[in-house]
Amino acid sequence: MYSVRGRGAARLAAATLVSGLVAAGAIATAAPALAADDAPGTGGATAKLGTIVEGGDVKIVEKDGTERPNPVGGGLFTMEVEGGGTLSTYCIDFHTEARHEYRYKEVGWSESSLHNNENAGKILWILENAYPKFPAEALGEKLGVDLSKDEAAAGTQAAIWAFSDGVTATPVEQDAKKLTDYLVANVKDLEEPTASLSLSPSSVAGKAGGRIGPITVSTNSLKDEPAISVAPGTPEGVKIVDGTGNLVTKAKNGDQVYFDVPAGTPDGAAELKAESTTTVPRGRAFVSIDGPSQTLILAGSTDSTVTAKATASWAKTGAVPAVTVEKDCAKGGLEVVASNAGDEPWTFDLKGTSHTIAPGETKTIAVPLAEDEAYNFTITGPNGFKKTFEGVLDCKTATPGPQPSETPSTEPSTEPSTEPTPSTSPSTPGTTTGDTTGGTTGTTGGGDLAETGSSNATPMIAGIAAALVVIGGGAVFFLRKKKTAGN
Repeated sequence: MYSVRGRGAARLAAATLVSGLVAAGAIATAAPALAADDAPGTGGATAKLGTIVEGGDVKIVEKDGTERPNPVGGGLFTMEVEGGGTLSTYCIDFHTEARHEYRYKEVGWSESSLHNNENAGKILWILENAYPKFPAEALGEKLGVDLSKDEAAAGTQAAIWAFSDGVTATPVEQDAKKLTDYLVANVKDLEEPTASLSLSPSSVAGKAGGRIGPITVSTNSLKDEPAISVAPGTPEGVKIVDGTGNLVTKAKNGDQVYFDVPAGTPDGAAELKAESTTTVPRGRAFVSIDGPSQTLILAGSTDSTVTAKATASWAKTGAVPAVTVEKDCAKGGLEVVASNAGDEPWTFDLKGTSHTIAPGETKTIAVPLAEDEAYNFTITGPNGFKKTFEGVLDCKTATPGPQPSETPSTEPSTEPSTEPTPSTSPSTPGTTTGDTTGGTTGTTGGGDLAETGSSNATPMIAGIAAALVVIGGGAVFFLRKKKTAGN
């Protein structure tokens, strides 16, 4: 939904101030890196969260009938895809802050807060029948109103919150409210979209002298078949082939590929990479991999770079392990699938518990986690086998927190401002320009929109600025006094 209050001038002042402090070595901040290559959901798009580019004020009544004293900002976020491309997303986790600059991964509904939401298909219908799928002008014409982009985004977000979080969301602008009312009244169920790109399973094992797999390629791309390659450093002679042994450099949806490891290849491992350029399917969920941050749902995509990886390990004798990890939101944790393609048992430690996998056996191990709990563990095996899994369990929408205070606070706030937000310069840090739907970036027409990853601007900036003035004055006084003593 939103993270904190902020104004254009305050953002610029904050950026200038923080830049100066970092240059002086006084302050250094960074988001925690909680994602590894082996994190669940490695297939698909990875993107960095930007800001809300179009939207407006929305009044909120909680499930229990409590009305929030101030409207909140809601609308369309922009996200920049690693490798190229831009995504547009809406919030489906109203009570969780959005962390600007956090990295997100594309996942299926089962790995997000939609896993037990019977209205997930209705949210997709809204995305398929609202903004930005359809231009604001076309939606306004259908409703008999003059609908701006900001109003269209706010109206769409309000309708989504009704089904993602169960709140009563009413846009302040009447034309936006008409769009929300229309969407809620006509909503229908749709089926979950497929992944943009994935490889399953993501880890296989076997012995040299044959094909190891299969690995199934899943992609929504019709015009750009994923390129298939092995990572640099792969042992000589190891290649990716199809079921008949032919070399594979491209793959279609449903194709099965194998690692071909020649006989005599020293014990080892290799990695397969699939990559393509495609539009990510509307309705795919995006969850943070850098720490707790609100879950988002895709509303639009430019042509974007999507990737997926899989590994293979092999050995002549002994245990030959393979491990995959997936989120199990239904059970509140992770599902670790460990297999052994060798001829000896394989024993490993997982979070303080020992597990033994017999030759030819596959075992599924449940790892319970608390909501928003970060995890980081490594599974090791023979011949240097080592796989690290890191991430955050984010499977539920947050519950309502404290209601907003009417008095200013010097602490960061998650509550929206009721004051207008001026448009910001494209060069202002923390803002995003451009419009993935083919239009231009909008500005708010009333209340403050989410400024993800910022802080409660005015009081905090004023306090820090005042402190710097005092420090600067003290420094001048000290230098003058030192000079006088020297003379």
